[in-house]
Amino acid sequence: MSITVFTGGEILVDPAAGSEPIRTTAIAFRDGVVAAHGPAAEELAAEDGAEQIDLAGGTLAPAVGDGHAHPLLGGSEALGPNIRAAQDLAGILSAVAEWKAAHPEAEWIIGGSYDATFAEGGSFDARWLDEVTGDTPTILRAWDYHTAWVNSAALAAGGITAETPDPPLGRYVRREDGSPLGTLQETAANNFLAEVAPAFSLEQRLSAIESATRAYAAQGTTWIQDAWVQLSDLEVYRAAVAEGRLHTRVNLAFVADPLSWRDQVDGYVAAREGIRELGEDRLSAETIKIFVDGVVESHTAALLEPYADRPEEMGLPNWSSEELAAAVERYDALGFQIHLHAIGDGANRLALDALESAAANNPERERDHVIAHVALLDPADVQRFAELGVIANFEPYWAQCDAVMRDLTIPHLGQPRDEWQYLIGSIVRSGATVSFGSDWPVTTVDWRPALATAITRRSTDEPDAPSWIPDERIDPAAAYEAYTKGIARQALAADTRGTLAVGRTADAVWLTGDPLTVDPDSIPELRVRGTWLGGERTHSG
Repeated sequence: MSITVFTGGEILVDPAAGSEPIRTTAIAFRDGVVAAHGPAAEELAAEDGAEQIDLAGGTLAPAVGDGHAHPLLGGSEALGPNIRAAQDLAGILSAVAEWKAAHPEAEWIIGGSYDATFAEGGSFDARWLDEVTGDTPTILRAWDYHTAWVNSAALAAGGITAETPDPPLGRYVRREDGSPLGTLQETAANNFLAEVAPAFSLEQRLSAIESATRAYAAQGTTWIQDAWVQLSDLEVYRAAVAEGRLHTRVNLAFVADPLSWRDQVDGYVAAREGIRELGEDRLSAETIKIFVDGVVESHTAALLEPYADRPEEMGLPNWSSEELAAAVERYDALGFQIHLHAIGDGANRLALDALESAAANNPERERDHVIAHVALLDPADVQRFAELGVIANFEPYWAQCDAVMRDLTIPHLGQPRDEWQYLIGSIVRSGATVSFGSDWPVTTVDWRPALATAITRRSTDEPDAPSWIPDERIDPAAAYEAYTKGIARQALAADTRGTLAVGRTADAVWLTGDPLTVDPDSIPELRVRGTWLGGERTHSG
């Protein structure tokens, strides 16, 4: 029997959005669950072998989760050139040149994530890369991971020429003469990565997921939704579990292909059962991921009305309403959780309609389906999240008016849609469940600046800047609840995780301050001194 008793600081039991947070003076973990609070917890410190931890004036709080991320992609970025750190186009090219010089034996150069604002309209030319890569095929992912920039050698390897038609559900950006520029929009257009470019080795991918989950543990995270999983990724996760290299819980979301989803069903059911049979708390596979649309910045997000700067376009939905409803209904009937990527207001409506149809046509059951991002939402659809019991998973770090928002998103949307973005406050007030995520490596993996952004609606680097769409700010308790209780429901563990109430799983983070009471601009400065997953310490700071 293992006992850990915490005293000497603030203990946040439950953020309790909408009322006073629940706090206590001491807490005890026993055999992976919260055993006692207050004086009863202090008494357990006298038990043989009990470990006592002095919080030194800090705060022990429920551990956070990440409701939408890509840890394998994020961890793998370290295997290529460090283009994320570049400050301009020249910086990207310099990083690629340096990596090529350091790896002359490399058959391919694969990297991520470049800033799409470094070229007008987000369109990058293959010839720019040719100058530093020569005939080494090169593919770089944009920060949104929906777009890729390739050199001429990669275009040749993929067989992409002026005569190559755009694939269904993808676009090749072209020069005036019809030749491919080198910018490939949406997965369908750059999927030759999986078919032509050499895959990273199993050990490289294992190291990537180990590094990613260690980083998550170091910031107080105990659960991640990997929101982009293929069956080929299973060997990585199985090996990580077998070798003790998974340092958080991870739920896998298998991607449903809009053109072949019916052929995938049996494989995904078998994969889910295989993971269940492992009986490992740190790995589950209960979810199906559906990309309803693309992103606003590439004009591929599905809108209800045309783009402001391209009145002939309404985006690139990946599914017809009929096929989406059929897929959601089928996977819902099989007991899967559905996790839908929806950026545009048209995509969000399609997603809500499909979930409503599945609930109406399938037997009644507890459903914890998720619409992720909810970037642009017609106000008429806000209340539907609560009515349908759908979890709205936001990436709160995006709820600020940064360069991408100013230079790409707002001009594409125009008014009034520019103020229909990230309606977090509206969804919270509707009574719907909100969970938060990062979409790492699209943006920062760190939940602390994202939490602050949800509260302030601006960057913590610009404390004097006005709040962007200030009515959509939420209070610190509601924001922290989205990372804890909201995540617990999304993780299908609403009754066992998300708070530090007695009887709950002992998932906790020790912070140097209270995230509910410090100045929001100081939240990124909170340090993590310890993380516990089911009572086991996964990080010591």
